[in-house]
Amino acid sequence: MSKQELPVVSADGAGPGTAERCCPTLLAAPLDEDQAAELAPVFKALGDPVRLRLLSMIASRAGGEVCVCDLTPAFALSQPTISHHLKLLRQAGLIASERRGTWVHYRLLPAATDRLAAVLTRPAPDPAATS
Repeated sequence: MSKQELPVVSADGAGPGTAERCCPTLLAAPLDEDQAAELAPVFKALGDPVRLRLLSMIASRAGGEVCVCDLTPAFALSQPTISHHLKLLRQAGLIASERRGTWVHYRLLPAATDRLAAVLTRPAPDPAATS
């Protein structure tokens, strides 16, 4: 997997309309080469069932973050393998991490998932076209 990271749309989490300005929905117009190259590593990171589950576990956690020590027991995988999957999610720009003592805590980067949601959302129908 590429070591390129997904650029964050805004520091405060994408504001209204931000995703539409930076990345038009792929259902409204074809992606250009740069957009496809930027999005492919993110979708590749999400293409693994373990990483998808990890992202879901992190995103749905009350308080918005989770310790790796709480993630590892949910899988029949070694701790280094879980850490590798988390590293790939981090490199894709989907999660952030913070070391606290011997443990690493992970949190979702909402701007990244908001951007993916915006890219996959069908554009609203043009009201003028229906009249």
